[in-house]
Amino acid sequence: MAGHAGRSRFFLATGGGGVLGHGGDHMTRYEILPHTGDAEFRAYGRTLEEAFGNAALALASLMWDWAKVKPRIVRQVRTEGRDREQLLVNFLGEILFLLDTQSFLVGGVDGLRIAPGEAGWQLDGRFLGDRLSGGYEIHGGVKAVTYNDMRIEEGDGVALQVVVDV
Repeated sequence: MAGHAGRSRFFLATGGGGVLGHGGDHMTRYEILPHTGDAEFRAYGRTLEEAFGNAALALASLMWDWAKVKPRIVRQVRTEGRDREQLLVNFLGEILFLLDTQSFLVGGVDGLRIAPGEAGWQLDGRFLGDRLSGGYEIHGGVKAVTYNDMRIEEGDGVALQVVVDV
């Protein structure tokens, strides 16, 4: 999977607005990087919200084909962290939690809003997806999101680097 770029017709996470990318958006959302023992990816966005949303899709891509998941169910996501790194770990951890507790597969991210809060950072948004059923296939497993080699880089856009325990 090394070098796989996440280009698809499906959902592009956006802050504040609706769901983008239904059709012609060919922005590279993420890339899976080679890593010994674990899995690593970089997610990109024009904004922090877009990069977080694309990180969610990158994480999902390690376990299922998110572009094939029908947006039948909406799950609100609200989390916080003392810093943006903890916020990212908590946000991605929600995907693992929903899979484990509700057999929910994320197929898109919508309406992410990230802002400084009283005790750090807060995130609100929605996951769009469906329940795991005979129509979907799990092709991998992620145990946890780690802080190992995590980076949040801002410049002309945002890049997030994440290592997960598989």
